[in-house]
Amino acid sequence: MAATIVTVLPGLRAPLVLLGLLALPRGAQPSCFCQVTGYLDDCTCDVETIDAFNNYKLFPRLNELLQSDYFRYYKVNLQKPCPFWEDNSHCGMRDCAVQPCPSDEVPDGIRAGSYKYSEEANSLAEECEEAKRLGAVDDSLSKETRQAVLQWAQHDDSSDSFCEADDIHSPDAEYVDLLLNPERYTGYKGPDAWKIWNSIYEENCFKPQNVKRPLASGRGDDGGHTFYKWLKGVCVEKRAFYRLISGLHASINIHLSARYLLQDSWSEKKWGPNVTEFQQRFDEVLTSGEGPRRLKNLYFLYLIELRALSKVLPFFERPGFQLYTGNESQDAEMKHLLLEILHLAKSFPLHFDENSFFAGNKKEAAKLKEEFRLHFKNISKIMDCVGCFKCRLWGKLQTQGLGTALKILFSENLIEKIPESGPSYGFQLSRQEIVALFNAFGRVSTSVKELENFRKLLQNMR
Repeated sequence: MAATIVTVLPGLRAPLVLLGLLALPRGAQPSCFCQVTGYLDDCTCDVETIDAFNNYKLFPRLNELLQSDYFRYYKVNLQKPCPFWEDNSHCGMRDCAVQPCPSDEVPDGIRAGSYKYSEEANSLAEECEEAKRLGAVDDSLSKETRQAVLQWAQHDDSSDSFCEADDIHSPDAEYVDLLLNPERYTGYKGPDAWKIWNSIYEENCFKPQNVKRPLASGRGDDGGHTFYKWLKGVCVEKRAFYRLISGLHASINIHLSARYLLQDSWSEKKWGPNVTEFQQRFDEVLTSGEGPRRLKNLYFLYLIELRALSKVLPFFERPGFQLYTGNESQDAEMKHLLLEILHLAKSFPLHFDENSFFAGNKKEAAKLKEEFRLHFKNISKIMDCVGCFKCRLWGKLQTQGLGTALKILFSENLIEKIPESGPSYGFQLSRQEIVALFNAFGRVSTSVKELENFRKLLQNMR
């Protein structure tokens, strides 16, 4: 293995690592990827196909889309109290902070159209009230677009949503520029962070209390044998639920490892890949075999969200739909790019077949689907217990994005009935859901891309 040069410069909080590499932990080997190859469990797709499709076709286009005004501004309430336990553990570190946008920096079109409009706005009074709320922006809209905006969904979130709706009308809700508040390592870890993930896994993944997940406190000495025997024996829906949460967890850990604070001095901060951090989370030896499983679950999550994008194309193809910010030329350009991405997603050759979900007895399937939805909704509530505000921001966005993807997959019949023009009353997505959906998939897509970089770094260390 080639030697890695590590030096600590005066005034640095963390080592500055030449060539972007850190020394491997004792006992670690560059073996994170030895089992992450070939076909995925419960899927007909293989890792190599996903890598090639994502890294060279989809990721560059998606990254460009997420730089645009429509997708960079996300409205969120970071002040909601934790609904499950008394929580006073807010992170005091600088990198945990979130800088909200002054309202005058948010494009007028986004501020005017960010709330959801009533699809039952049948009375003249309601329509007049909505028109007033649009204010001066209405004058710049075509008649067709104005009608589409007024018919934006305000359906009951409890009926089809997989996430706890954030009250974006609350005085505490603020716009955040996602590009200025990137997801990266903040130093938030230890008992508080462990409590969040433990609550998600132990109480919300359909798992009986006596079956301990691998590497959890009190798991015993069977190396996860009991857990995986249980997981293999449950229905495909419950197995998929665990794998989605594990994949989301893996994706977040990859982001933290890829954008780690390598240098913190009075003059500058330097962020970059931390191989040591990556190894500690994914090395086969250091994680008792869990690392490769986590990475495979990341690919499973990728397939689920990619499938949702391929299914929702008819909603965005309608002429009356636009990514309205007020900049007419940019809005048209971004819609064209959005449709290009969705058509690309649809062209993927080895999509996950969601028809295996809830395909049994109709009564039992409906009951299981509702349990599935409520479990995930509970996880979205747990995000309000995260003590680091930046972690809370990205946790809320990514759970809402995955919840929106699940909503799409379970609304296929409604999407197929969407008319080419006019209102879509059966199926709706709010701007909040749209921004979360694409940014969440952007995070997963970025994780797959970052894995390519970590592969190269590890190969250079051999």
